[in-house]
Amino acid sequence: MKNSSLTASDLATRAPFHGQLLIDGAWVEAVDGSKLERRSPAHDQLVAVYAQAGVADTEKAIAAARKAFDHGPWPRMKGADRARVLRKVADLILERKHAIAEMETLENGKPLAQSLAEIEGSADLWQYAATLARNLHGDSYNTLGESTLGVVLRDPIGVVSVITPWNFPFLIVSQKLPFALAAGCTAVVKPAEVTSGSTVMLGQILIDAGVPPGAVNILVGRGSVVGDVMVTHEDVDMLSFTGSTAVGKAAVAKSAATLKKVSMELGGKNPQIVFADCDWDAAVDAAVYGIYFNAGQCCNSGSRILVQETIAKKFVAEVIERSKHVKVGDPLVAGVQVGAITTEKQMETILSHINSAQAQGATVALGGSRIAGTGMYIEPTVVTGVTREMAIAREEVFGPVLAVLTFNTVDDAIDLANSTLYGLSAAVWSQDFSTCMTAARRIKAGTVWINTFLEGHAELPFGGYHESGIGRELGRFATEDYTETKTLHMHLGPRTDWYLPR
Repeated sequence: MKNSSLTASDLATRAPFHGQLLIDGAWVEAVDGSKLERRSPAHDQLVAVYAQAGVADTEKAIAAARKAFDHGPWPRMKGADRARVLRKVADLILERKHAIAEMETLENGKPLAQSLAEIEGSADLWQYAATLARNLHGDSYNTLGESTLGVVLRDPIGVVSVITPWNFPFLIVSQKLPFALAAGCTAVVKPAEVTSGSTVMLGQILIDAGVPPGAVNILVGRGSVVGDVMVTHEDVDMLSFTGSTAVGKAAVAKSAATLKKVSMELGGKNPQIVFADCDWDAAVDAAVYGIYFNAGQCCNSGSRILVQETIAKKFVAEVIERSKHVKVGDPLVAGVQVGAITTEKQMETILSHINSAQAQGATVALGGSRIAGTGMYIEPTVVTGVTREMAIAREEVFGPVLAVLTFNTVDDAIDLANSTLYGLSAAVWSQDFSTCMTAARRIKAGTVWINTFLEGHAELPFGGYHESGIGRELGRFATEDYTETKTLHMHLGPRTDWYLPR
């Protein structure tokens, strides 16, 4: 891609982005006038100021979504008409991709090239959802007897609360919202308060593409305020959440009072299993890419590599050597591979995990420290001597910290892979088909890559086992998750009365 026209030196004079709340088709300030500021984690410069929603704003947004679902045109439109709008959204995303990507880099800290790729991939999800809008259907049964016909309908479930995290702000809202809209639902969307800009920009795209007022409402605000109302409100029919497992559990518990449907995409502690007969260069590259992509702030991050003992010493040495050459720095500079850590709290969490690993007997073979200077950067880190009992082998670090474990047999590798509470994804590296398939079938994870890593396609479902979540996103059944099933049981001809006269 071409270099950004924006540089770090420009930020001091750049006017901050101003974002409002989108409620019932209009951009408005918060009822109480509250504001929220966001500073770039890479440059420590003010980059955005938002209207900050409170309880009253959230209730207004939910009421707008409820009205739009119960009385508005969106749920009643033909699938083809909804598809046309979703395709227009995709086109507008691509037209405005550079501005959206720049906003995401400023707020998140990731390299601009990665932000741009994320926005382009997100447009593809909107295109794919448009195809599903025309293909959502029910079923029929004419085998129930001459006097009976059964028809199964799929109705849109209603109002959906969509809550998204800060690591892939635009991509993750695009894994949820277009599929809910394709099904005919309306929505209230809350992005993470530290990375709200790209979602607010999406709101204007939705208006320009013809999404009716109230069908999508966007709130910038804190999870403890806005999120709590979205999770518990009786007029919300479904919650679609992506974030940490701890917060996801709390959200499920709170939502239980109204028994709303939930879809949860949560954490991961994902293993890459490297056998001695792997494609060496590809496996080494994947180990490095898998942990440092997006600064390791990725639920699918390959945060554990499980290496067969016979090659472990040489393989780990090669991973460390390549890790030394990973470029960390200003995300606006072309060629940078790892940008800033998104929040100070996350930086503290990462460093705490590294310190804990050392205290438990592991060795920090590379990195392990915050990089001095402006911005929140951390060194690419490799931790060796890790055993399955250590916290760094079991808990999600969410940073550029690779934990190395070793194994001897296929059974050992599978046992290690399944030794955490998570089950989001995994990878298997071997040139032996039997080894790959044996491991892939026995690993308890929603996605298992074979001789590749971190690839994704709109057609393939995404989600996890165990504490990595509930339900699946993407794939040809994605819109069905946002529906209720209704049975029409029809009787043909005269019906015999059960009452028998005395």
